[in-house]
This record gives sequence, C-alpha cells and structure tokens, in this order.
Amino acid sequence: MFGKILIANRGEIALRIQRACREMGIRTVVVYSEADREAKYVKLADESVCIGPAQSAKSYLSMPAIISAAEVTDAEAIHPGYGFLSENADFAERVEQSGFTFIGPTAECIRLMGDKVSAKQAMIAAGVPCVPGSEGSLPEDPKEIVKIARQVGYPVIIKAAGGGGGRGMRVVHTEAALLNAVTMTRSEAGAAFGNPMVYMEKFLENPRHVEIQVLADTFRNAVWLGERDCSMQRRHQKIIEEAPAPGIPRRIIDRIGDRCAEACRKIGYRGAGTFEFLYENNEFYFIEMNTRVQVEHPVTEMITGIDIVQEQIRVAAGEKLRFRQRDIVLKGHAVECRINAEDPYKFTPSPGKILTWHAPGGPGIRVDSHAYAGYYVPQHYDSMVGKVIAYGADRNQAIARMRIALSEMVVEGILTNIPLHRELMADARFIEGGTSIHYLENKLADRNLGNTEK
Repeated sequence: MFGKILIANRGEIALRIQRACREMGIRTVVVYSEADREAKYVKLADESVCIGPAQSAKSYLSMPAIISAAEVTDAEAIHPGYGFLSENADFAERVEQSGFTFIGPTAECIRLMGDKVSAKQAMIAAGVPCVPGSEGSLPEDPKEIVKIARQVGYPVIIKAAGGGGGRGMRVVHTEAALLNAVTMTRSEAGAAFGNPMVYMEKFLENPRHVEIQVLADTFRNAVWLGERDCSMQRRHQKIIEEAPAPGIPRRIIDRIGDRCAEACRKIGYRGAGTFEFLYENNEFYFIEMNTRVQVEHPVTEMITGIDIVQEQIRVAAGEKLRFRQRDIVLKGHAVECRINAEDPYKFTPSPGKILTWHAPGGPGIRVDSHAYAGYYVPQHYDSMVGKVIAYGADRNQAIARMRIALSEMVVEGILTNIPLHRELMADARFIEGGTSIHYLENKLADRNLGNTEK
C-alpha cells in the first residue's frame, strides 16, 4: 500500500479523498491555488503545496506544477478526483512516466472511453446497447449525412466526439436544419475540445438518466455496484441523484449491470468508473463512460456499504478486488442534493464569504463539504460547496429524512440552491419517481412563464 498520496484536486472531493487516506493510514499531500489557501483540507493535510494562482489553467490544470509537487514531497501516487485533469489521458501518462501511480484507469482506457465515437464502438463490441446513430464520426459528404439522418429518424442530436458536461451537442428536428447544425457543432467542438469530429444519434424524447457504477482491478475482475438515477438535471448538470433507480425492473438492471462488468473485463479497465445510459420504454442506451469517481458516488456507498474511493486506492496499489458480484448487496435507498453557491432560481453564481454554516444531522444524514463559517467561496471554480446525502430503509424514508435535513441546513452570507431542493423534495412528480431528464427544465420554464398549472 502507498505511504503517501498527492491529491490533485480541490473542494469537497479533495477532503473526501483525504478522509479515505487517513482512515487507511496513508499520508496526504494537498496541492492548492492561492484562492484555496484557507481551505479546510489544506489545513488538515500532512503536507500542502501551493501550485499557482487562482486561475485553473495556472494551477489545477498545470501538469508540470502537480508533478513537481509530487516530486518534492516524495508522494508515491496521485489521485485526480473528478473534473480538472481526472479524465486527461496525457496527464495519466505523464504521471506514470514520472514514476508515480495514477489512481485511475490506464491512459489507453481513458482515451478509448473519452472519445465518444471509439467508446460507442467498444461498447457495441462488448454487447452494451447504444443509442441508434452513425457508426462513427460523420462523413464530410453532405448527401451521406442526410442519408444517415433519414435512416436514424428525426429528431436527431449531433454530438462532439470529444465533448462532455452538456457541451458540444445540438438537437435537429428537420432535414432543412441538419447540415447547418453539423457545421456549427463541428466548429464548436474544434474550438472547445480540439477535436472537430462529430457523430449523430437518435434524440430520445423523454428518457431518464440512469448509470451503473463499476469497480475493476488489474486482474480482469470487475463488479457493478447497482445503479443511480440522475434525471433531475438542468442544462445537462445533475442536481439530485438517487440509488437505486425507482420503478425499473430488477431483471433489466441486472442484465445491463452484468454487461457493464463484462465490458470492463474486455477493455482491461482498472479502478472506479461509471457507465451512463439513457433509459426509455424499458430499454437502456449507452451514452458515455466516466473514467473517474463521480460527484454522486456517496449514494452508491450508502446502499452498498463499500467505500469507492478506498477501493480505487487499493486497486491502484495492485490489490485484487476484495469481493465478487454475489457479495454486492443493495440495501435501502439514498438521495443526494448538490448544494451550489448560486441563486436558487436564476442560477447565477454567488461567490463570497459564508457567514453562517449549519450542517444538518440525524439518522441517515451525511454531509460531504469543505465549507465552514468564515470560508470564502472563490469565483474561479465550480459553484458546488457541498452535498447532503440522506439514507433510509426505503425511498420514502430517505426523502423524508432529506426534507428534515434541508429544513435544518442554514447557510448565510451567500445564496444557495437549498430553497430549490426543498421545493423538489415536496414535488409530487419527484415523490412518485421516474421523472425524465427534461422534467426540471420544463418545470422551471413553466414557472418563468407564470404557468402554475403543470
């Protein structure tokens, strides 16, 4: 096992990784930007290194700065967390070439699954169902593009092969709008991701977003840890996640989970990962794989009792998985609310000093956050300041506990989206379960129009 790990991230995930390491008796090195000098996890680290100014490009995205920090502190491994460089194959490669262990999959796997076209081809080969669409990137010939769209059937969605986070995609409802949409998406993809390749998929009208958590070791052992429903989204950004997904027959979930584990074995995957699907009419359609730990991993930890971050570390250290598929037992239900520093209805960021921070407690409540009273939320990064997770024996109890937790939580000095979460926990359609990925945006649009009937 490693003696010292460098955490190449910030915010709540840096603290989460630090806690996992401390429990395992591993010393931690935290890197931080000048904007994060007063962060809780910096104070708690065994060692900390300032790697640059507030701008991400000069700190958390600076590969030389992070690797230099690992060298001067004699760290043995680097955990990238999520976001920033966590899914950057070049970074994973440079970490390994510099003599450190990258706590994540190989650079080859990150490249394979990071390109949406090659990922889709790999999943088709592994027997994982995919959304109908072009077999690879779209050709240059306009006539061929029109032909493919006719075969797929409108509406279609044009996606950047190197995209993610809801960027680089455009829905097309008519043939007249097709070619212009392809041209614009190619241009955006080239500028944003350095890869102008795009592909086409059938646009599903009212799907849910359901994902499968996997763990795999270097000995071709792989398991899946149940599913999560992440359909409550705004602009493709998840707001509420839960596990298990309500209302989906277990036989369908079991079948898709087993295929995901088999796909991990086929591509030689290592570490934690998530297969993301659209689910509609009892069918799963693969959309992408996240080759890292995800923001919403706590809901899976709550229903399985498995510490996903610690398992990432064990696998990276060369250990075999400590359990087989038959050992994975899902128990109870968990719901997670992402707490963002933003206006709850306009969604404009709200950086600034937190004057009061009162976190909730009680049975089944977990709060993952680096925030505290007196902490200054910087304007330079993602607005998430924490996550509240509620666990119950069943979904109703988990939601009831979340309502209580949100009613107890007090954050003053900045705006947060807690009022929106309180509203959603009382929303009849959410309580019923099974809302589509468009539900929240439609609800917000109706309110903006003054329509309270829906």
